[in-house]
Amino acid sequence: MQENPDRENAFAKLFRLLAASVVAGVLVAFVVLPGVSSVGVTARDAAAAFDNIPPVNTSAPPEKTVVYAADGSQLATFFDEYRESVRLDQVSDIMRKAIVAIEDSRFYEHGALDIKAAIRALATNAQAGATKQGGSSLTQQYVKNLLLENAETPAEERAVIAPTVGRKLRELRYALDVEKRMSKNEILQGYLNVAYFGAGAYGVQAAAKRYFNKPASKLSLAEAALLAGITNSPYAYDPTLHEGAALKRRNTVLYRMSELGIISKRQADRTANEPIKLNQHKPKGGCEASKAPFFCEYVRYEMLSILSDGKYWKMKPDKQAVVLRKLKRGGYNIRTTLDLQAQQAAEDGLASETSPDSKRVGAQAMVEPGTGKIKAIATSKKFGNGRRQTAINLAADAQHGGGIGVSAGSTFKVFTLLAAIDQGIPVGTSFNSPARMTIGGFSSCAYEGYAKLGGKEMHGKNLVANPWDVGNAGDSEKGHFNLRTGTWHSVNTFYAQLERRVGVCSAIKMAEDFGLKRADGNRLLPFTSQVLGTNEVDMVHLSAAYAGIAARGKYCAPIAITEVTDAKGKKLKLPRQDCHQAIDPDIADETTKILKGVLSQGTAKGVPSVGRPAAGKTGTCESYSCAVFAGYTPNLASAVAYWDIRGGFRYPVYGVYGATIPGPIWARSLRQALEGKPVMSFTEPSNDFGDITTVDVPDVKGQSVGVAKAELTAAGFSATVSPGPVPSDQPKGTVAYTSPSGGSKAEEGSTVLIFISNGGNALVPTTPSSPGVPSVPGTPGFNGGTGGTGTRGTRWPF
Repeated sequence: MQENPDRENAFAKLFRLLAASVVAGVLVAFVVLPGVSSVGVTARDAAAAFDNIPPVNTSAPPEKTVVYAADGSQLATFFDEYRESVRLDQVSDIMRKAIVAIEDSRFYEHGALDIKAAIRALATNAQAGATKQGGSSLTQQYVKNLLLENAETPAEERAVIAPTVGRKLRELRYALDVEKRMSKNEILQGYLNVAYFGAGAYGVQAAAKRYFNKPASKLSLAEAALLAGITNSPYAYDPTLHEGAALKRRNTVLYRMSELGIISKRQADRTANEPIKLNQHKPKGGCEASKAPFFCEYVRYEMLSILSDGKYWKMKPDKQAVVLRKLKRGGYNIRTTLDLQAQQAAEDGLASETSPDSKRVGAQAMVEPGTGKIKAIATSKKFGNGRRQTAINLAADAQHGGGIGVSAGSTFKVFTLLAAIDQGIPVGTSFNSPARMTIGGFSSCAYEGYAKLGGKEMHGKNLVANPWDVGNAGDSEKGHFNLRTGTWHSVNTFYAQLERRVGVCSAIKMAEDFGLKRADGNRLLPFTSQVLGTNEVDMVHLSAAYAGIAARGKYCAPIAITEVTDAKGKKLKLPRQDCHQAIDPDIADETTKILKGVLSQGTAKGVPSVGRPAAGKTGTCESYSCAVFAGYTPNLASAVAYWDIRGGFRYPVYGVYGATIPGPIWARSLRQALEGKPVMSFTEPSNDFGDITTVDVPDVKGQSVGVAKAELTAAGFSATVSPGPVPSDQPKGTVAYTSPSGGSKAEEGSTVLIFISNGGNALVPTTPSSPGVPSVPGTPGFNGGTGGTGTRGTRWPF
């Protein structure tokens, strides 16, 4: 016999109604009778468990983190959820009424649970056999949103929205607690700040700006009704995705407001006939939207370190994700050292010599002497992951989003110079420095760091090569040089001999006293060739080291953050900055005096003037793998590197020296960065460091040998003729050029080498004012650029 389907449906409906009545009764019992013991052991235990649920965290919802430049202007924002919390009085009255009307019209009349609405919803849903009507009060919805915000894992989020009686009971208990601790207006304010309004906007203020580009206090009736309707189903009613559904939902809100007497029927009709009018504002977060994206990246990584107590890079990825989430959701205000004028100057300087589309890149960092404050970080490429962009912070070390760094080139000679003066070696000390030499006698220096080369651990190994074959640019660089002239002309064979006298370990220690380390975070490798800059470093720390010389030997570790406050205004404890006197002030002053001559007499003589007292050093890397310039004025230091981003050894930048591209970038950048700033002078050294008298070398090019020798002798020099003629465009038998070159300064009484022209009209070989770059043997694993392999195939010295 066939069953009657209508009778079957009637029984099913009756069963659902009975079940709904039981559930409603349970809800009422838990609300009204949680402490009544006569209802039995089970009810009593359930009530006890109900009462023992801890209160929900009603603190302010996650806020965006904001980064500020030194002048207080906004630099960047970090957020998971675009949100701006506001007070209730900062929300338009019509918006407040609209959300209450559609979500919980009896909100101000009932407690945590609207029993009438709950029973009505249960009955309606029971008859329909599915969820057609919600019965949660606005307080319960507020609690549910808070629980979602406080969930830290996907599992916790799933538990918050699970369709279970247990979840509903916990939610109700939390709501009861909230009603006891907060006023109705406080609950409404909390709900408006935590609710999701679609399109990435969390909270009514963010929604008002996202859809209408105005604050929540300025919302009109039509706008308020649209926003109030979205929270029921943020995706389905998102007007940017589903305009028709959003319009229908908005009108539902309008007519509900009319039913409740909040607006008239006429107002509802008139407004319902209006189309949706949006004025969208799409918020952009992260460093990609920043006006100084690479500085922003430096700050971001610095904050991750601060929030993890310096343990970020030792954490597993899942733990790192928790720290990143904390940064994006913590509502921090981060005050930084960024100088917008210096930042623009750094970018303009790079743009004057490089192209963002080129594979050859430039990177620059500026640091303030005496404070270590990073004033600018810039890269020639645009920030991002797109074609011809980079998200690698090329000027920074690996722990701040950078790569493996670049060779420092001859900018590193300054630390051997400092060590020599510190040991009492007179500045007038000279060495006969041939074009190429094999030199031994270096003291051993065991490596105390933990870097690896070729997969081998270097800790404890002696990396000093004995002997070491080293060469200059060419025949033009040979003769007697002292600490001053050897630095001016960046003579490799002179510095090899000075390093032997100073000691490799002493030179390395001096560099480390000025904060230098390898860009990968390891200690500097004590190769014999370290004096020529074979350790890969980053421009931020190189700039900070030179800033230490500018500050009369006071080194301050580079910092980008000066203050961090959390969402409650409490200041976070920042890491203690390392500031110490790395060298005696007078020794630093003497070094500055010598480095000033690099710009006026030496390899950087052709670099444009900064327009104020300045000092610096050129650096051209092994086999043209990169070129570097580092220098300073009394109030600002800068370091600039130039190389091929694909790898300096695989793709050399032939013909580029520290003075040809990095130098002009440095000069233009500092001139613009310091425009309008006080002109300061360097302090002259008060002690005698064995300085010698230098005089101008006469320019005798094109003269006969006899006349040239006579003129050089009259100027106080000893003249020697180089054996064999050289290619030159000067007449055969006349002077092609001299070393040191005409117009430069040299020690009085020193030897000037005369080169005779063969009349071959060939290009003149490289002169000391634009030195060439020999390869540097004895440097295992030397690498010259981000992404390059750089293994030179030389024999390791152990």
